[in-house]
Amino acid sequence: MGGVTMQAAVLHAAGDLRVEEVPQPEPREGEALVRIRANGLCGSDIHFYEAGRLGPFVVDRPYIPGHEAVGVVEAIGRDAGAGSAAHGAPASRPAPGTRVAIEPGIPCRRCSHCKHGRYNLCTSVRFLSAPPENGTFAEYATLAADFCHVVPDALSDEEAALVEPVSVGVHACNRAAVRPGEPFAVVGAGPIGLITMLVGYAYGAGPATVVDIAANRRAKAIELGAAHAVDGSKGDEAVAEVMELTQGEGVPYVFDTSGASAGCAFAPRITRRGGVVTLVGWPELSAFPFPIEEVIEKELDIRGINRYCNTYPTALRLMESRKLDVRPLISHRFGFNEVVHAFEFASAHRDQTIKVLVGQAGRS
Repeated sequence: MGGVTMQAAVLHAAGDLRVEEVPQPEPREGEALVRIRANGLCGSDIHFYEAGRLGPFVVDRPYIPGHEAVGVVEAIGRDAGAGSAAHGAPASRPAPGTRVAIEPGIPCRRCSHCKHGRYNLCTSVRFLSAPPENGTFAEYATLAADFCHVVPDALSDEEAALVEPVSVGVHACNRAAVRPGEPFAVVGAGPIGLITMLVGYAYGAGPATVVDIAANRRAKAIELGAAHAVDGSKGDEAVAEVMELTQGEGVPYVFDTSGASAGCAFAPRITRRGGVVTLVGWPELSAFPFPIEEVIEKELDIRGINRYCNTYPTALRLMESRKLDVRPLISHRFGFNEVVHAFEFASAHRDQTIKVLVGQAGRS
């Protein structure tokens, strides 16, 4: 496929996203070439677009963002079905023409973390759309064939594009070890927070209390089944409200998905003694005041999550069975020819968007 080009959305620097002709990737041994049919716009994509960096990842050269994607396998690299798959990934290669959800974190498969099944902790992981790795806002993407998960016919392309964020919620609930019938709280009602709530319900936990500073997102949480939605901007009053709702005990499982240091520090304050706080969102500060004395006094477990592992099969089953329905999360849709506008709109209208989807790339 030498010399063949494709259309892609290329981020050159903060605020500088362009649709360009770039070389079409060619699948190497062990890889699949996937024609992309839909992309979800992740909060990390917007952060790179706005700031040119996120944590240790810096946009220091042009690259293609995007990692919430579904597509169709176009071609298979030589011997893609050979060798062993990472734990939890499908062992057989998908045939050309198969519709697949893309798991974007490709580990080394050799380190101790990979060998023990926690391949998301691999220090050599290649994550599509984490600079400088190219992502999926393009006509085609290549990735390890066994990280292409077959999509059930019952799911639409739009739903399948959201298997990736659903996997974050699945991993969060797995890490917290939520139990059926136990109440839980989610701090931050963005897409990941709402999905974590839906996964918690699918696991049999509940009722859920959601905390957010934005009225529209609190309303969305109630629409999706939250028992209570608390205004997090009220600080101490918000803590008091949650404690009143729980007869002064607090909540046994609390997830911080806010991506804000204030939200992260808020979470232990509403957690029941002996409870579990699971940190999901990546805060805007690497270090900030945190209520350590409360953590010790309450004997809380603080657990972090790093993306996900072994979650795509579960996410797909929950979605196929309709135990979890992501369709109400989709707030805006754009064609690929509008991808730059999609980024601009999502960045400028956080109060209006929940999940933005971008349709199939192609030539006009």
